[in-house]
Amino acid sequence: MSMTKPLLIEIGVEELPAIPLIKILNQIEESWISILKEYRVESSFNFSYTPRRLLLIHDEIPISQPDSSIELFGPPVDVAFRDGVATKAGEGFAKRCGVDIGEISTTKRGDREILYYRREEIGRDISELLEEMVLKWVKSMNFGKMMRWGDSSFEFIRPVRWLQVRLGSTPLDIELFGVKSSTTTRLHRMVSFEPVEVEDISKFEELLERGEVIISPEARERRILGDIEEIESRESIEVERDRYLLKEVVAITENPKALMGRFDSRFLKLPEEVIIASMKGHQRYFPTFRDGKLDSSFIFVSNGVTDDYSKIIKGNERVLKPRLSDALFFYHNDLKRGLVTDGLESITFIDGLGSLIDKIERERYIAEGLAKLYMDRLIEESGRGEDELLKLIDRAVTLAKADLTSEMVYEFTELQGIMGYYYAKALGEDRSVYEAIREQYYPIGENSPLPSTIFSAIISMSIKLDTLMGLFSIGKIPTGSKDPFALRRAVNGIIRMVMEFDLEFNIEQILDRNSKLYQNYDRGRLVDFILERLKRVIGVNPSIITAVLASNEGDINRVIKKVKALDSRLSRDRFSIFKRVANISKDVDLDGNLTVDEELFEKDIESQLYSEYRSVVSKSYRGYEERLEALFGLGSTLDRYFDEVLVNSDDEAIRGNRRAEVALIYKALLDIADIKYISL
Repeated sequence: MSMTKPLLIEIGVEELPAIPLIKILNQIEESWISILKEYRVESSFNFSYTPRRLLLIHDEIPISQPDSSIELFGPPVDVAFRDGVATKAGEGFAKRCGVDIGEISTTKRGDREILYYRREEIGRDISELLEEMVLKWVKSMNFGKMMRWGDSSFEFIRPVRWLQVRLGSTPLDIELFGVKSSTTTRLHRMVSFEPVEVEDISKFEELLERGEVIISPEARERRILGDIEEIESRESIEVERDRYLLKEVVAITENPKALMGRFDSRFLKLPEEVIIASMKGHQRYFPTFRDGKLDSSFIFVSNGVTDDYSKIIKGNERVLKPRLSDALFFYHNDLKRGLVTDGLESITFIDGLGSLIDKIERERYIAEGLAKLYMDRLIEESGRGEDELLKLIDRAVTLAKADLTSEMVYEFTELQGIMGYYYAKALGEDRSVYEAIREQYYPIGENSPLPSTIFSAIISMSIKLDTLMGLFSIGKIPTGSKDPFALRRAVNGIIRMVMEFDLEFNIEQILDRNSKLYQNYDRGRLVDFILERLKRVIGVNPSIITAVLASNEGDINRVIKKVKALDSRLSRDRFSIFKRVANISKDVDLDGNLTVDEELFEKDIESQLYSEYRSVVSKSYRGYEERLEALFGLGSTLDRYFDEVLVNSDDEAIRGNRRAEVALIYKALLDIADIKYISL
């Protein structure tokens, strides 16, 4: 008799919403793995789904749990019994074991004798377990919003309409949410509305395919991509393969067919982002491009079953037209109104931080300070004068959020900033202004583009700095993995811009200048928050960053440069010798008069080291790497010095002189990093 059998679990539902399903696909599969382990019937399986069903298919699953032995250890015998009579502790252990106290034995654990019970458990048939397992699996699916149906108290993402649980050739008599398991399934709605008998689960997938249902999401995706490639070749176009959109259309189709539709080319007057947002957001269409420009065609994925798709194509073209017509109407209306901030005073930024007008005013002050700080670089970049640049910076910050009151952004909120760019450009604003409006949120992710100019970077940094300081001032500080306002991403963006444009950025000074804009808060906590992100962005040994920060360096640009220089130059051999330098210098007053008297030198190596030190510190260097290389070049001489010289001489004058000589080297290094904090 076979010890395994195939298993089919099909939970039939009304159409599942794509996005909640996609978000928890991994969780659904991992949950079943966990349940198999919990019930001791671990085996491989395939999880599949269509919009109308969730499927688990096992080619082989154990028909029963393995037999097992359970060992239970109780209290010490002298605690379990008093004068030969069981105490509450002894009786409690027997009750936990499910037997009389007389059936309990003892064993040794260490030096004490304790109560012990061993129970043999016969593995249960999986047919007895599956109802409990399936219910546990379904209840583990956290889709977010759930619903009830009929007069039941059951909750699931969508009503369950049929259930099929088959172990080998045997249909199991189980129930889920009031639905009893049967031997039927459902085909594509355009093939049949009636239940169809599944005679043998080995023919299940074949039966569904004949009924125009592809149960494998991977197979559906391959079919869609194959159709797209054929269309691209035939039409000489390129289709944007949005991976998330592809997942969505896979999740909402059982019989996918990628088709091409067209829209009136007059709509190409709209910004590309508007057309793409209309197609993707509302219709799940894929945009197409010809010679690098948006084309007046689009790709959609039909779930229909027909020999003639022409009506389906015309229907989708008809649906898209009014959306693009509305967008064109919004676009012209917005241009007539112009980019104005009227209405922003009635939009709250965040409770405690006023309206969007209040935020803009804070950002203008921050941007002005950064512009003055980087003015030489701005002038070099643009060839413009200081007064003109300050006016343009102010203009860019003022208009950055003006499109929030536009009709287009009301319809497509994800286009905020992008529409401001197009409107500002069309209305004749300076190029630096409209480019800065477009790039105001850059970078939006770890590998996303940075602002293209220092001018745009100042606008982006001002927005991020205000958000950071403002939220910290009202106690909205990220904790653990929770960061609802994306403050970690804001810091990462600032750091990346500082690195990209080689900008001075002294954290304390910048926070001090802008402190009057906010209520009192723990600025030290914000500094620590920024420095913690710095450690993650740079991605080197954290102790090296700690060492650089310990040298009282407050400019994160110089911190980054010093860290990179130290990381690239510090070998284990160099580290050990200079760590010794740091240890010898720990009790020396580095701020005092570190005078070295050459008359007190007793050995040639003392003179050699002092001469080499003076040569190193007297030179100028092109960067921290070159300077460190010169300082670390003292290593071989230091090695000989420590071999030949007893620093802690019995003679107080000689001892002080030698410690001062070593401390001078430590102090020269301290301008870059306090090496004693490094651990390799």
